[in-house]
Amino acid sequence: MNPSGMHSSGKNPDGMKPGGNRARVLTVLGATGTIGVNTLDVVSRHPGRFEIFALTGATQVERMVEQCRVHRPRVAVMSEPAAAKALRARIAEEKLPVTVLEGADALTEVATAPEVDTVMAAIVGAAGLPATLAAAQAGKRILLANKETLVVSGQLFMDAIAASGAELLPIDSEHNAIFQSLPRDFKGDFQHAGVNALWLTASGGPFRTWSAEAIAAATPAQAVAHPNWVMGKKISVDSASLMNKGLEVIEARWLFNARPEQIKVVVHPQSIVHSMVEYADGSVIAQMGTPDMRTPIAYALGFPERIEAGVSALELMGKQLTFEAPDAARFPCLQLAFDALHSGGNASALLNAANEVAVARFLDGSISFNAIAASIAHTLDKLADGAVQTLDELLDADCRARTVTETYLGRINA
Repeated sequence: MNPSGMHSSGKNPDGMKPGGNRARVLTVLGATGTIGVNTLDVVSRHPGRFEIFALTGATQVERMVEQCRVHRPRVAVMSEPAAAKALRARIAEEKLPVTVLEGADALTEVATAPEVDTVMAAIVGAAGLPATLAAAQAGKRILLANKETLVVSGQLFMDAIAASGAELLPIDSEHNAIFQSLPRDFKGDFQHAGVNALWLTASGGPFRTWSAEAIAAATPAQAVAHPNWVMGKKISVDSASLMNKGLEVIEARWLFNARPEQIKVVVHPQSIVHSMVEYADGSVIAQMGTPDMRTPIAYALGFPERIEAGVSALELMGKQLTFEAPDAARFPCLQLAFDALHSGGNASALLNAANEVAVARFLDGSISFNAIAASIAHTLDKLADGAVQTLDELLDADCRARTVTETYLGRINA
């Protein structure tokens, strides 16, 4: 197994090699979210190539009913008990042959089921970590859209991948672009591969051209109005603050065995170049395409083959591509993420937890946009305290960070 955890040469659990004739059996963690919906769209374009074992969601009962009706999973899981109860009633009413389970343990159960060879990990936030880690330990092919898995538990997760022989394929458009732009035999050794740096592109979000004063007064509705991508509310706010890019920097460190100084960020408002790899000979290889998450999803689902994704071809005529440096003064969250990565230990877990709390408070109108970065900085200053070795220690750091952040935000909002 290579250090980056990618391009595993081992067979998946049912003995089928990628590109074989047998259908891949999927569990989609976070099926009712944007990534989950796009995953099922791609799957529906390839009848017989994929079989859905399980779909999971949190509270969107009606969407889950529709997905069960169309895709006929064997199991549906709702993490919220009330939603599971409502789903059971609807499934019984429609006489669908679907078993309904509930809770965090059920998420792990469907992620590690022996019938499953591929897990789309698309639950937003730290809530997706335990099931995704369990899938890694079980040796599954993991299509990783849940960036918090690596942000919170990078070393632990990559060790699990290495120990089990699991495959890890990135779904974030930026990491998928880097994955496509690296040599096919890349094993996490930058020098051997002739790689100088990884360049993550950022759209700049809806506030890219706003003044600091205007950003401070931004509303939740303005923050979620992303100019290029259709995403959930939380990730849209992260894009507006550039925290999303900061989390991706941390994720890239683990995915590609990169040192912090080997990861660069450039603002590219058109979102056509999804990321780039800089080589020792002066070459820069970029992956480009229409901004549509179905492209990286299809690349990972079909890997190593390329399969149709329903995405329109990129039209470059008349387009202009521009690049600029991120502004750390107006968008301090990006530097906070680099600082956490340099600190190591529990810092990235603290950063992620504080951000989740602050974004939720911003979305419900309780705090200003600038309070997001301020609360993260406060939590890191108060709690960053060194190494963590186990998932329980990481989850404890996550819990403590949430408490400290809530207290801080309550105080400044009093």
